[in-house]
Amino acid sequence: MENEILLLKGNEAVAHAAIRCGCDGYFGYPITPQSEVLETLAELKPWETTGMVVLQAESEVASINMLYGGGGSGKRVMTSSSSVGIALMQEGISYMAGAEVPGLLVNVQRGGPGLGTIQPSQSDYNQATRGGGNGDYNIIVLAPNSVQEMADFVDTGFELAFKYRTPVMILSDGVIGQMMEKVVLPPFKPRRTEEEIARECPWAANGHDLKRRGPNVITSLELDPAVMEQKNLHLQAKYQKIRDTEVRYETTYCDDADYIIVAFGSAARISLTAMETAREQGLKVGLFRPITLWPFPTKEIGELSKRVKGILTVEINAGQMVFDVRYAVEGRVPVHHFGRLGGIVPDPDEIVEALNKL
Repeated sequence: MENEILLLKGNEAVAHAAIRCGCDGYFGYPITPQSEVLETLAELKPWETTGMVVLQAESEVASINMLYGGGGSGKRVMTSSSSVGIALMQEGISYMAGAEVPGLLVNVQRGGPGLGTIQPSQSDYNQATRGGGNGDYNIIVLAPNSVQEMADFVDTGFELAFKYRTPVMILSDGVIGQMMEKVVLPPFKPRRTEEEIARECPWAANGHDLKRRGPNVITSLELDPAVMEQKNLHLQAKYQKIRDTEVRYETTYCDDADYIIVAFGSAARISLTAMETAREQGLKVGLFRPITLWPFPTKEIGELSKRVKGILTVEINAGQMVFDVRYAVEGRVPVHHFGRLGGIVPDPDEIVEALNKL
């Protein structure tokens, strides 16, 4: 089937894209504002057409461990949740990173701390970009700013997860998860056969080729500290390769800008309007949008800081990405933060006012 154009919520787009990109299984638990992912999959019944498994687990802890098992057998598996649900998954995510198990997670963020609010937020940035669980590890974090990217990043996320044998997170928020836009859905990609999985995932614990190679063991446990150090050094080398090759970002009017807004996700959409308003008022402003929050575009922001007067990070939180921007800038120019809390989404005029204060 060819590309299909539909009017969808961001959460619904994730569900449609999962079916079309050959996902083998989804394991999730309902929580606002991401419940439509599971609800849409239940409505579409992909188990009748593609054989994809869709299961409402008994908890988020169960969901992530199902992801661990499915990914460990070489299957394309995913889950989705929101903030407090993702927090419950952190132990399993750390296990997956340590055992090098691929998997896709979608976080449609809501305000916190704790149960907080069901309204949008970007306050899970630190959790996502610092691994979130115990140990020295990172996961790849993709930040969509449109419903189209919610759909596109599902396949991208799976490709990166299996390329590097690592969990990948799509870090969205309640604005993009709930808003509706026109989406071009990709053509259907068939699920991989068992023979293809055996060929592409020789590390997987799925019983293939046992007579020749013996059993594969998928674990993050190693009691010998010397061996564990080597395992950690292997992971750090892999993370450096990801930093070197997988940085993604988007710039708008940065070539002649005196001031730069750095924003991701829905904050970037709002900042785009603020940038246009500021330019109408005679202030040369550009927008830098990180698409990968990890690996972060540190080098690119650092180079940009050499030719501007100041930088404003716009985030729907108390200031988290601002520390990564300051690290990149290395004190060359002032870096300020503007944000709203409690589920309040900033207005473009507020951002323009913050820019004028620079």
